[in-house]
Amino acid sequence: MKKPLVAPLDRETNPELQEMVDFYNETLGFTPNSLFTMMRRPRIAEAFLEMNQAVMENKGRVTSALKRLIAYVSSMSTGCRYCEAHAIRAAERYGAAAEQLENIWEYKTHPAFNDAERAALDLSIAASVIPNAVNDEIAENMRKHWDEGEIVEILGVVALFGYLNRWNDSMGTQLEEAAADSANKLIAEKGDWVIGKHKY
Repeated sequence: MKKPLVAPLDRETNPELQEMVDFYNETLGFTPNSLFTMMRRPRIAEAFLEMNQAVMENKGRVTSALKRLIAYVSSMSTGCRYCEAHAIRAAERYGAAAEQLENIWEYKTHPAFNDAERAALDLSIAASVIPNAVNDEIAENMRKHWDEGEIVEILGVVALFGYLNRWNDSMGTQLEEAAADSANKLIAEKGDWVIGKHKY
């Protein structure tokens, strides 16, 4: 794309964004350009922030780091380079082990991952592809390792990033420099990550 589908609002002239700015400065170290596009309809941005906070709230065994790894694997499965970069950056910031970050695509066999994490990552990929690939085997494996509330949390991350993947890939949202740096450092060498349409 030659430019984003819709340009983000000027972040300096929107004081009502302060809650979002504070939240994302904590999670990513910056506020994503996608939020400034959503703010063209403030209720969408506000509803998204509330959903994001609810989904990413840490309730126990589904750790903040695991949620961000789920977000990364889900975004990679849909092909959204913007969200891949954000998710891998957030995973690192929220304490994902270096060995997991470096071996995320070997999660099925790598000793850095336990069986519960493998089940969650299997679900995130199956739930992200089209057509949906969640089947009885994946469901039973999830029930074996996670309770119903935890499964809701995990699928909540996948669904949240499904929204973000569609939004950012269709908008062609410009990727922030800090997120691009994280992606280049953590995933570009091990996979096929490139910034693609998200650079102007």
